[in-house]
Amino acid sequence: MQFILGITGGIGSGKSAATQWFESQGITVVDADVVAREVVEPGQKALQDIHQAFGDWVLLEDGHLNRRALREHIFKSPEARQTLEQITHPAIRQSIIQQLQHAESPYVILVSPLLFETNQHELVHHTLLVDADEQTQLQRASQRDVQNQEQIRKIIAAQMPRNQKQQLANDIVLNDGLLEHLHEQLRPLHLTYLQRAEKHS
Repeated sequence: MQFILGITGGIGSGKSAATQWFESQGITVVDADVVAREVVEPGQKALQDIHQAFGDWVLLEDGHLNRRALREHIFKSPEARQTLEQITHPAIRQSIIQQLQHAESPYVILVSPLLFETNQHELVHHTLLVDADEQTQLQRASQRDVQNQEQIRKIIAAQMPRNQKQQLANDIVLNDGLLEHLHEQLRPLHLTYLQRAEKHS
């Protein structure tokens, strides 16, 4: 198994900007958010299990998952959230492991907003936090998603506190919004990850 770097950061911290830079250097990126969507596509076992657990209302007419209805439901009910996580987390984890194992770049990246919260950090050898202050997060996330600041604040509040992530992460880059600043911090890290990957193999 090659060297795996875990990248995390809160909503609107700029994880995508960081992973796009690594991809431009030829590094394979496995995105936990993408995997989370893939495992609940029609025909997947996780979707069948969600349907069984919650009933017909979780499906749209075309057989896809009604994400909005389910999101609102689990926001109100901690038990429902637990049920959903018991179905999706193992499926997501299994798919992530398969994709990491098939990567052929010098090292591979797992990017996940919930790297520490869902124990996905156990799948990686080293972690990098893309960090931003709350004001920057709010600004970015509200520009990108059509969510109001109130919803985004709730998401930030539901995620692990910033200072806790800072303590857990091996490396931290501060993303103040200027891509040059971000790339300047990533370049030397990339070189050290290449060295680590060589030793690791």
